[in-house]
Amino acid sequence: MSFAVWLTGHSGSGKSAIARELLRLLHQRGVDVSVLESDVMRTQLTPYPRYDDADRDFFYGFLGKIGVNLVEEGKGVIYDATANRRAYRDAARKRIPRFAEVYVDTPLDVCRARDPKGLYRQGMQIPYEAPLAPELTLRGDLGSPAKSAAAVVAWLEGRRWISAAR
Repeated sequence: MSFAVWLTGHSGSGKSAIARELLRLLHQRGVDVSVLESDVMRTQLTPYPRYDDADRDFFYGFLGKIGVNLVEEGKGVIYDATANRRAYRDAARKRIPRFAEVYVDTPLDVCRARDPKGLYRQGMQIPYEAPLAPELTLRGDLGSPAKSAAAVVAWLEGRRWISAAR
């Protein structure tokens, strides 16, 4: 069964670590799933990013379409992307019947301390619109990425989007 899980949250919240663990857990179960990691995809879609509104509109619109196409082909999709505006995530939700928005809610001071891309040190802080009603909220500063990924798997099982573990 195809589905999409969009992991969203501030830069440094833990999205990528959770996405890696989620991919591992789903592959162990034989679930055909792809990860659309924004940092990797951006190098292909916008190799000279400007990070302005027009650039983000193009990038997230195209990222959403790629996920839609994969879901239509029967694959599961994990979006590992901040998508600072709700509209970006909502556009994918409208086109993907089995869509789950997972908010990785991590205090901004923790994200700043992690700062994996140096965005906070460079003063690059764009407004982020947190989900209003995510299907699941995870704390990126508590527990581990493995436990968070297991919570997503349990949620997917509960909706019968994936089979229960054997």
